[in-house]
Amino acid sequence: MTDLGYERPAISVLIVDDQPLIRHSLAILVEGSPDLEVVGEAATGREAVRLARKFVPDVILMDIRMTDGDGIEATRSITADPSLATCRVLVLSMFELDEYVYGALRAGAGGFLLKDAQPDQLVDAIRRTHAGESLFAPAILIRLVECYVNRPAASPVSRLDAVTERETEVLTLVGRGLSNDEIATALTISIKTVKTHIGNLLAKLHARDRAQLVIAAYESGLVSRG
Repeated sequence: MTDLGYERPAISVLIVDDQPLIRHSLAILVEGSPDLEVVGEAATGREAVRLARKFVPDVILMDIRMTDGDGIEATRSITADPSLATCRVLVLSMFELDEYVYGALRAGAGGFLLKDAQPDQLVDAIRRTHAGESLFAPAILIRLVECYVNRPAASPVSRLDAVTERETEVLTLVGRGLSNDEIATALTISIKTVKTHIGNLLAKLHARDRAQLVIAAYESGLVSRG
């Protein structure tokens, strides 16, 4: 209950995993938070797409390796569906193999966490994903940087020609995995200003969400191992 005396709508979550025990454990964890609720569970990629269209959840916890359609294909189908434009996909996986990371992000996932994350980290990730931020396990960010840092930038000048100097600074920090609060502190600006810059970047770079801004930061050569 908020100070204003009304209850905010809970963040609806769809859990997708082919292992019943993991689904059950995730459901208990999610339901243990008063601002989160489980609206459905799916064991396959195809079922995930069907239930996403049925419930239109705020956040989808998506496994990668499943039978009857993998998580990457399911993510691609969900993010390509205009009726599911408000759904955000947070990938959970036991694996940090490159092809899974890049495939999930390019399919439109809003973040990528490993299943060894702490319970409070997962709950925070759901909230931040719903708020429009992107979450990446540290090991995932390292792999993304290692992938892009040693190859030529993808036409950084033409890609960023409409981006202002301040927006470039914000994009760089987004690429490094900083949250809105951390970016505001680093640049000594307000949260509202950070959100405005990110909105401008999404429009100028034709990015669907913050995860695609992360990719743009790498591809444009703004983020390096240093």
